[in-house]
Amino acid sequence: MEKLKNNWLHFFRSGREEDNWWERKKDLYRAREAEIVRISGEGHLFEELRYSGQTIHQYLLHLSFLVRQRDQLFREEQVIPFQFKLENDEIVEHKMVERPLPMEEKPAIETASLRGSTKERFSYDRRSAVQYAERWWNSYNPDYRKFDVDCTNYVSQCMRAGGAPMRGMPERENGWWYQQDNWSYSWAVAHSLRWYLSGSTSGLKGKEVDSARELMPGDIICYDFEGDGKWDHNTIVVAKDAGGMPLVNAHTDNSRNRYWSYEDSTAWTPEIQYKFFRIGE
Repeated sequence: MEKLKNNWLHFFRSGREEDNWWERKKDLYRAREAEIVRISGEGHLFEELRYSGQTIHQYLLHLSFLVRQRDQLFREEQVIPFQFKLENDEIVEHKMVERPLPMEEKPAIETASLRGSTKERFSYDRRSAVQYAERWWNSYNPDYRKFDVDCTNYVSQCMRAGGAPMRGMPERENGWWYQQDNWSYSWAVAHSLRWYLSGSTSGLKGKEVDSARELMPGDIICYDFEGDGKWDHNTIVVAKDAGGMPLVNAHTDNSRNRYWSYEDSTAWTPEIQYKFFRIGE
């Protein structure tokens, strides 16, 4: 494990051209007038793949960045999948595993389900939503199913912890809800939640705003990484940095206090599109 630690430290210090995500991350810090004070990490091996006489080891690297921005210190955390091969007891072909964009379907939401019978408002407890986001950012509440693409399931749980009311069960194309082994499309599919938040007039709904700066802890950001109209990812705002910009938590590639723009993501493209939603208004 010590050899593995030394190897990933070299990986981050090497500045290899192919590690564009790491260069973008450093550029993003500089643009925010922030600096990484310390990096620490811990790897957890979880799988060995054997084929053609070779063994590939896969592990999750839990990185922790202590960041100073002006007079503020905060800790950003991220869990990244890596893999390597061993040859003659030496680590070779050590690389980050780039996950493809989720191949989620884009199920239709019944338009009628966006319009509730009343215009009731709910009191959104932002503090409880954020506390839940912090509690479960790198683990999974056993009261809910864990999905391979878990980002939307996670932010739905956070909003539910903040008091967002469920409605529409048991039809999956209706409303926003979770019940034992069944759930609405909008609960677990990124594309569906994005359109539900913008269209719902009752219960859980979102007010679209023009910029990330307008968001508060407990609000939601939706991401279309390739700008093709397919919404791929959702995060929840948990804090603001020293510049007043959102820091977010997310699942799938689990992360905490990550800068909202995701320019350090391997999924990021210059065509990325965002939607910003204030919850409970």
